[in-house]
Amino acid sequence: MIPRAWHLVAAALSALLMLPALAGTASAAPNSRVYSVTLAKSAADMKKVAEYWKPDQLRKADQYSPATPASQSSPTATTAGGAGQIVQAKRSQVLSNVGPALPKGSAAAKTMGKVFFRFGDKEYWCSASSIAAKNRSVVATAGHCAYDSRQAKPADYWIFVPNPGPGGATPDGIYVGAAISMHEDWPGKGDYDFDYAFVTVHRGFKWVEKSGQLTMQDVGRLQDNVGGQGLTLGKGLALTITAFGYPAGPQPDGSHPFDGKTLKVCSGSTRRTVSPSLDLQYGVQLQPCDFSAGASGGPWLLNYQPAQKVGLLTGINSLTWNRDAKGGYDAVSSPTFNATTGEVYRRAAGLATPQNVT
Repeated sequence: MIPRAWHLVAAALSALLMLPALAGTASAAPNSRVYSVTLAKSAADMKKVAEYWKPDQLRKADQYSPATPASQSSPTATTAGGAGQIVQAKRSQVLSNVGPALPKGSAAAKTMGKVFFRFGDKEYWCSASSIAAKNRSVVATAGHCAYDSRQAKPADYWIFVPNPGPGGATPDGIYVGAAISMHEDWPGKGDYDFDYAFVTVHRGFKWVEKSGQLTMQDVGRLQDNVGGQGLTLGKGLALTITAFGYPAGPQPDGSHPFDGKTLKVCSGSTRRTVSPSLDLQYGVQLQPCDFSAGASGGPWLLNYQPAQKVGLLTGINSLTWNRDAKGGYDAVSSPTFNATTGEVYRRAAGLATPQNVT
C-alpha cells in the first residue's frame, strides 16, 4: 500500500501470494539476464496438462479466482530455483519494433484471452494476449500470472485460451505453456518493474468426441489461428494507450461491476508511477481505468486499430490504483517495456516446440 500522505492506494490486479520486494533498479544493466523455466517440454508433457483441462474442468472456469499476488512484501527474499535456467542476454542485438500479424485468412485478429493455471491445489486465471513472433507461439501476460516469486515456483497446468466462451468454450483452441521467459528479477526478487512474462506455447488443440471418447484434435499454431499483437519498446510517457482485460474482482467500496466473462477496454494517457513496497521504481500508469482483479496480464496497445484489432504491445496490466482514495479504482500500471523486455521476448520467440501434439 502506498503511504497515506500520497493519497494513493496501489493493489495487485490479478489474490494469491505475498511477494518479496528488495531494493534494486529496473534499468537494463549490462549483465541483465533472462530467466527461462520449462513448463511442458515434450508432447507427452503437453498431453498431461491437456488431460487436466478436459471440458468438465473448463466448464468450472468462471468459478476460479482471478490470480492476485498480495500487495505487502515478505520480510526476506527467495532465490529462483527449480527447473529454471539463467540465459545470458545478447545485448548487442537491439530489438526493433515487431509488427502485428493477422490470422491466416482473416481481416481481423482475435488475440485476447485468458490463461488458466494452478498454484498448489487451487485454480486461477488471468488475462493475456497472443504476440507476433517468428515461432508463431508466444503469449504475453503478467509475471505473477505464470511464476510465484515467494515460493520460487512456476504455475502448474498453464494454458492459454483465446476468446473463451461461456461454459468453458474454447472456439480458437487450447494452447499449453511450453516455457516461461522472464527477467531474472521477477523470480529472484518479486520486483514489479519486471512483472511481465512471455510464454512460449505448444500447438493448439480442441477436444472433440469420437466414438463416445474425447480426443485431442490439433488446430495448429497460435498466431496462425488468432494473429498476434506487435511489440514496441522504450516509447516513454504521455502516450495514449488502449488497455484490455477481463476484470472480475471487487472495487474498493465492495461493489462488483465486472464478472470476468467479458473483455473490457479502457483508454487514457500514461505517466510515471512508483510503489516502494513493491520495488516498483519505473512504473507506467494509465488513467482513467477502473480495471479490477482479473485484468492482470491484459495488453496495453499503442496505435490500436479497431477494425483489425491489432496494435503495438507497450505494457501489460500489473497493478491497479485508487489514486483519489474513493470507492473505485481509477488507474492501472505496467512495468516499463524497454530493451531488457526485448531480450526476454526474443528468448520466448526463439524457442521451438514439437510439430505434432496429438
